[in-house]
Amino acid sequence: MNNKKVVLILAPHTDDGELGCGGTIAKFCSEGSDVYYVAFSICSRSLPPDMHPQTLAIEVANATKVLGVKNENLILFDFDVRRFKEFRQEILEELIKLKNKLNPDIVFVPSPTDIHQDHQVISEEGLRAFKNCSILGYEMPWNNVAFNTRSFIKLNEEHIVKKIESLIEYKSQNERTYLNADFIRSLATIRGIQIGCKYAEAFEVIRWII
Repeated sequence: MNNKKVVLILAPHTDDGELGCGGTIAKFCSEGSDVYYVAFSICSRSLPPDMHPQTLAIEVANATKVLGVKNENLILFDFDVRRFKEFRQEILEELIKLKNKLNPDIVFVPSPTDIHQDHQVISEEGLRAFKNCSILGYEMPWNNVAFNTRSFIKLNEEHIVKKIESLIEYKSQNERTYLNADFIRSLATIRGIQIGCKYAEAFEVIRWII
C-alpha cells in the first residue's frame, strides 16, 4: 500500500464509500496517499421535504474529513437516485475526465455483484474509464448477492474507529441498520479472522496491474 500515491474512491451516493472501504480510506490517508472521494449523487431531490437539499453534501464533507480526505479532494455530483442508467454516458464522460486529471494508481468501485442499479452503473463505467488502472470492488453485504473475498486490506483499531466516527456524521441516515457501529466492527472482525489479523476490509479483484 505504501507505493500507492493516488487513490480514487467512486461512491454512487454519499456514504457508500465510507461503508464499503472507510477503514481503507483512513489507512491510505494516514500513510500519506493522495485520496480522492467522488460521490455521484447527494440525493438532493430524494430527501424528505423538510430536509435541506444540501444535507448529504454537508454530511459527506464532514465524514470524509474524519477519514482524512482533504476538502479539495472531495468531488460531488447530483445525478438522480435510481436513474443512473439514464445518465450512463454523462457519468462515463465525468469518469474519463477524472482519469485524465488524476491518473490514479488504484480505484475503488462497488462490487460487480451489487444489485443496486446505481451501484451497477458506477462499477461498470468505472471499469470502462479506468481499464488501465488497478480496480478493487468494495463490499456492501445488504446489496451483494455474492462476494468473492479475493483481496484484503489489514486495518487497526484507529482505522475502524475513524470509519465508525465518519458514519456518525450521517445524522440524516441514522435509522439505517448498516450504519450500526456493532455491525461495522463485526464485519471488520470477520474479514480480519479470515487473514489472521484483528480487522480488515475485503475486496473483489476486478483488475490488478503490477
